[in-house]
Amino acid sequence: MTAHEIDYTIYGEEMQYVEIELDPQEGVIAEAGSFMMMEDGIKMDTIFGDGSQKDEGFMGKIFGAGKRLLTGESLFMTAFYNEVVGKKKVSFASPYPGKIIPIDLTEYGGKFVCQKDAFLCAAKGVSVGIEFSRKLGRGLFGGEGFIMQKLEGDGMAFVHAGGTTARKELAVGETLKIDTGCIIGFSKGVNYDIEMVKGIKNTIFGGEGLFFANLTGPGVVYIQSLPFSRLANRVLAVAPRGGGKSRGEGSILGGLGDLLDGDNSF
Repeated sequence: MTAHEIDYTIYGEEMQYVEIELDPQEGVIAEAGSFMMMEDGIKMDTIFGDGSQKDEGFMGKIFGAGKRLLTGESLFMTAFYNEVVGKKKVSFASPYPGKIIPIDLTEYGGKFVCQKDAFLCAAKGVSVGIEFSRKLGRGLFGGEGFIMQKLEGDGMAFVHAGGTTARKELAVGETLKIDTGCIIGFSKGVNYDIEMVKGIKNTIFGGEGLFFANLTGPGVVYIQSLPFSRLANRVLAVAPRGGGKSRGEGSILGGLGDLLDGDNSF
C-alpha cells in the first residue's frame, strides 16, 4: 500500500465525528477547520496540497496545491502524524448535521469522485485532486459546477453529507435521476450527465430547478437528503431583516406583525 493503513471509529448520530487511530509514524490529512481533538504525541503540520507525492519537487507541490484553488479550497491542508511509540488518536468533526461516510478506495478501483466540499479527511498518501467535467452542459448547469474533487489511492477517505444518506448500486446501463445538489459522490465507473426538466410548467412553476443529474452505472452512488446549500437558503429565507426579531416562518402577519410589535426596522 502507498497510503497509510489507519483504523477508525465514527461516533454520534446527527452531528458525527470520526476518531482515527494512528500507529507510530502513521499520518492523516484533513481540510482546514475539520480538526476536533487529538492525544498528546501527535504532531500537526501544515502542508502544500495533499502531500501524497514524496518526490514531486517544489514546483510539483506548488502545482498540486494550486489545483485546490479551482475547487474553492485553501492552498494548504493539515497533516497529523503519530511521532511516539504506541497508538494515538485524532478526531475530525462534520461541519453541519448529517453523516460521515468512510470510503475504502480499494473497493472502488482506487478512485472516488465527490462534491468539492464533501471531503473531510483521509489517510496520508491519498491524493485529493480535481475532476473536470467533459461536457459543457454539466459544467454550466450541474450544480456541482465544472469541477468536482477526486480521491485516488489505496487508503481510507472520509466524506460528509447533510441529512440522511442513501447508497445505490447501479447495474450496467441503469440510470438514476437525482437533484444535482443531492449528490455526495460516485465511483469511477459511473457516467454523470445533466438533463433539462421537460415541460414548460415544470420549468417555470416546478420549483425544483431547471436541471437534474443522470447517473448511469455500473457503479455506486451516494446521495444526501439535505445539501448544505438547501439548508442555508431556508435559513436565509426566514432570517429577520436588519437583525430584527422574526415573526416565524408560518406567521400570517409577517412584516405587519413586526410593526404591531413595535419593531419597525427593516
